[in-house]
Amino acid sequence: MALTVTLNGEPRQLNGSVNLTEFVTQMGLDPAKIAVERNLEVVPRSQYKDTTVADGDRLEIVHFIGGGNAPEKPVDKPLVIAGRTFKSRLIIGTGKYKTYAQNAAAAEAAGVEMVTVAVRRVNLTDNSQEKLVDFLDPKKYTYLPNTAGCFTAEDAIRTLRLAREAGGWTLVKLEVLGDKKTLYPNMIETLRATELLLKEGFQVMVYCSDDPLIAKRLEDMGACAIMPLAAPIGSGLGVQNPVGIRMIIEEAKVPVIVDAGVGTASDAAVAMELGCDAVLMNTAIAEAKDPVMMAAAMRHAVEAGRLAYLAGRMPKKRYADPSSPVAGLI
Repeated sequence: MALTVTLNGEPRQLNGSVNLTEFVTQMGLDPAKIAVERNLEVVPRSQYKDTTVADGDRLEIVHFIGGGNAPEKPVDKPLVIAGRTFKSRLIIGTGKYKTYAQNAAAAEAAGVEMVTVAVRRVNLTDNSQEKLVDFLDPKKYTYLPNTAGCFTAEDAIRTLRLAREAGGWTLVKLEVLGDKKTLYPNMIETLRATELLLKEGFQVMVYCSDDPLIAKRLEDMGACAIMPLAAPIGSGLGVQNPVGIRMIIEEAKVPVIVDAGVGTASDAAVAMELGCDAVLMNTAIAEAKDPVMMAAAMRHAVEAGRLAYLAGRMPKKRYADPSSPVAGLI
């Protein structure tokens, strides 16, 4: 008579009645190296031969293993933002450069595919001034309109509505600042603006604090990328809260892009080694003594940091550990 039992949470069919000794032996297990629970009661090993497996029994069979799990190797996933795939994991801004030509040369050296752009009033008194689009072709680079300088949700939404009208852009970077001294994000206004922009059909990448709970809230609302600051905008201090950013990365199912505070190539590498999907920067390149050279350095740093993250760094140790074997020393 066929029997059905639940073994370690999975249904299993038996051809006929067996005792526990026969049951575990048929599965190739050594009764001396396991423990069996039957219907929430532990069965002593001495009673295996006298315990018959019945139809509907729930059995758990366990054994000893080494504690903990081996760390999983990170998986290399492409950078996909709002359905668009990008090869470059570096995004640069278009402010603070001496000329648009220098900006374009830096973008070329950095190998970027996306640049952030601000929305400002047209200069009506001198329409002959150079324009960004003449140096950074929107057909070559993805323009990411941002709300730099906005301190309220209303100002940010108004700015991005104009950006959409001017260029048809719906993929945008939202930042709503709290004060002029720190330029920290005002997260209350940011959350409000995010909700309203999403309702209007925008795909919103959000500049935010390095708070894992806020980051998760933004993702749950529908943000297509989370952009925690490394340090205050333009400070060049590098990643100040690696623990918080790592927590954001561990929970996020959308790209996490460090935004603001990167100062030099090592800062970009640190961000990528944490597992960030990309890095966004402006001042670090634009205010370098040689912006084009720094742009090239940032490109290599982002690529190296990504490779290091995928490779998995060695564990840190308190004491020295010789590289060469000590056996066989002369």
